[in-house]
Amino acid sequence: MNTRTPLLTALLAGLSLAVAGAAMARETTVTGPNGKSATRQVERERGDVSSSTTGPNGKTRSREVQREKGSATSTVTQRDGDTVTRESVKTDNGVSSTITSSTGKSATAETVKTETGSTTTVTGANGKTATIEHERGTRAEKVKARRAARQASTP
Repeated sequence: MNTRTPLLTALLAGLSLAVAGAAMARETTVTGPNGKSATRQVERERGDVSSSTTGPNGKTRSREVQREKGSATSTVTQRDGDTVTRESVKTDNGVSSTITSSTGKSATAETVKTETGSTTTVTGANGKTATIEHERGTRAEKVKARRAARQASTP
């Protein structure tokens, strides 16, 4: 029996575990027909994402996402330096999110699961509220229901 085979197998298994836990990074450069180019860099590690895009004018937009069990925080920095931060927390029956701009204005979104889908209530920085109902069902079922409603409403 060859004694190197178990050792080699153990080393390869250890190497594959080390590679699986490491961050994955990519860089892409796109050049348009007029010769101007933009570069995008993305790095992912265990659910966290960091990306930046630099345009042909040298300005950069970036996005950072940090995930933990039951919550996530993302920050987008625009090319002009303004930022928007979204903090989301899972609740027992949905998700609660707060979005805050660099000017300090904030809005909230509360999503609650229902028996037939979900209800989302959005409250803007101005205090106005909107409610959105989402129904469960396949796309085919929804299209079929819309067609039936349209046919029923036409004389």
